[in-house]
Parts: sequence; C-alpha cells; structure tokens
Amino acid sequence: MITRFLLSDLDRRGTVFLVLVAAIAVAVPLLNLLVPPGSPFHVSTATMSLWGKYLCYALLAISLDLVWGYCGILSLGHGAFFALGGYAMGMYLMRQIGPRGVYGNPVLPDFMVFLNWQELPWYWYGFSSFPFAMLMVLAVPGLLAFVFGWFAFRSRVTGVYLSIITQALTYALLLAFFRNDMGFGGNNGLTDFKDILGFEVQAQGTRAALFSMTCVMLIAGFLLARGIVSSKLGKVVIAIRDAESRTRFLGYRVDRFKLFVFTVSACMAGVAGALYVPQVGIINPSEFAPANSIETVIWVAVGGRGTLVGAALGAVVVNWAKTLFTSGFMAPYWLFALGALFVFVTLFMPKGILGTAQGWWEARRRHAPKPRPAPAE
Repeated sequence: MITRFLLSDLDRRGTVFLVLVAAIAVAVPLLNLLVPPGSPFHVSTATMSLWGKYLCYALLAISLDLVWGYCGILSLGHGAFFALGGYAMGMYLMRQIGPRGVYGNPVLPDFMVFLNWQELPWYWYGFSSFPFAMLMVLAVPGLLAFVFGWFAFRSRVTGVYLSIITQALTYALLLAFFRNDMGFGGNNGLTDFKDILGFEVQAQGTRAALFSMTCVMLIAGFLLARGIVSSKLGKVVIAIRDAESRTRFLGYRVDRFKLFVFTVSACMAGVAGALYVPQVGIINPSEFAPANSIETVIWVAVGGRGTLVGAALGAVVVNWAKTLFTSGFMAPYWLFALGALFVFVTLFMPKGILGTAQGWWEARRRHAPKPRPAPAE
C-alpha cells in the first residue's frame, strides 16, 4: 500500500528526476573517494559539500512547492522550519563535542561556559541521543506549523495576510535566537562540530555519506509530496487552491486539509535543515532571516510552481548561479540580478523553466505533421 501511494501516477518527468538523483547519490561519492585528485574525473570534497547544500535547498523548495504550488498557501516563513531543523541537528552535534571543546567542559557547550552558565538548560536534555535529535528535527517544525496553522486556517486567514503573518513569525524567531539568554549560541550560533554518530564530521568518508543521505532524503521527500498530490487528498488540496469557497461549500473541512499539508511541508523543511548543518558546519540566527524565505519562493517560481521537479531544479540553478556570481566582480550586483530574474520569470515565463519547457514541447508535438498512412496495395 505504501509503495503504491509513493509511486502512484509517477510520470516520465518524475522518473527521470528520481533516476538522476539516485545516479548522483552513487556516482559523486565514488568519484570523490575512489578517483585520485589528479584525475579530471575527481570530485573534490569541497565541491561535493557545496552540491550537497544545493540538494538540501532542493528539498526545501519541494516542501514549499507542496503548500504553494498545490494548495495555494504562499508561505514566506519556510526558512523558519528549515532553521529549526538545523538547530535540532546542531544541538545534537554540540553535545557530541564533550570535553574536546575549548574550555574542556564535558557537559556544557563552549558558549555556555563563556557566558557563565552553571548547568545545561532543560531543553538541551536528550540531544546527546541521535534518535531523540532526529525526532526533534521533525517534531519542532511540525508542532510549530501545526499550532500556527490551526489558528490561522480556522480563522480563514488567506492570501497576502497569511504571507505577512508567516514572515512575521520568521522575524520573531530571528530576534529571539539572537539573544544570548535563549541558550542557542546567540549571534554566533552553533559551530565547531566534531562527530556525527561517532564519525568525524570533516572526514572525507563522512562527507560522502552525508551527500548520499541528502540525495536519499530528496528522493523520499519528492515521493512523499508526489504521493500526496496524486492521491484523493491531493485532488481536494488542488481544488482548495483553485476554488476554496466552492470546496468548502461541498462540505470539505478546508482548514484540516490545509493544516495537514502545511505540517507535512514543515517537517520536510526541517529535514532539509538537519542535513544542511553538518555539511555547512554552522547554524546561526541568520537562517531565520525573512530574505531567505523570500529567496526560496523565487527558487520555486523560477523552476516551475506546481511541478515539484521544477522547484528542485530552480533551487539548484539559482544557488549555482549565486555561487558563480558572488565570487567575482559581479558580487555587488547579485541581488539585482536575482530580482531581475524573478521579474523576468513572472512576466515572460509564468510557469517557470520546467512548465514553459513542457508547454513548448507539447505545442511542438501538437503541431508536428502526422505521418500519412501508407497507400493500400
């Protein structure tokens, strides 16, 4: 039953995406570990980690596309769920440092010793356990999304008002996590990680394993989102997007459907954040910045809203361009280029890269001359 749910209505585009990500999950680590550095086919550890970060962003984009592209909820606060998942992973990694920190305290992280904390806060208990930390990666963003959505959707807050509220939520968390007395490292955040599951975080093999796990979770996230939108529940969700009032008039509890999709999407964003932190090596309050959530919206719009594959494609393409343009003389103009890209896509490619390409291909097939039947002898 689960397999049928995940693989239902999987089209050619989705199949190509899954095969490509699975191939990358195997090929890139092998090219990093087995091919000597002098070979042109060698993939450096830095490059692998960089593309691992892109794939984390792709999972985040898919989670946003699930609520925006299919349910019509424009969330400008998905960066908050991403950051909360990252902090849950960061807390686990900090607890693994133990006495190897600068101050040698076996219990308290270095920033707590520096701030003269005498004991570990209660909300840090349990993060020395990997299963508990992974549970929090899902539970904290999911619970926040559930509580927020329960109040917002029951009150029938929609449109731009809901978008502003989600952005306000993200900004409030940004201000809270900047405070040193919150116990999350303040402005500096959490960093200087040592181990994950007993393996050195900076080791080449660990980096390769993290990259492969990111690919696996990207596949799992895509299949989950695809399974939802292809099911009967997904048909109702799409109906809510297109005609919410009519769907409510037919007797569906619109708020419950929205709440379910919003919570699942938040959990997916939390997983993306958890995979992001050990590959980047730091998590700080800047991840809560509203600009990050707005940038995620741009990824989805550029790739193709309501396509899932396009959202992932947009995340990778835009972030690859960001890396390319912010490392040279174009660095001061990147934000202008990003804004221009968004305006261009909105005006001339409203369906995004993937949607436009698909429409062009279907139009070409429709107008292609059909072969004439051979004359009967």
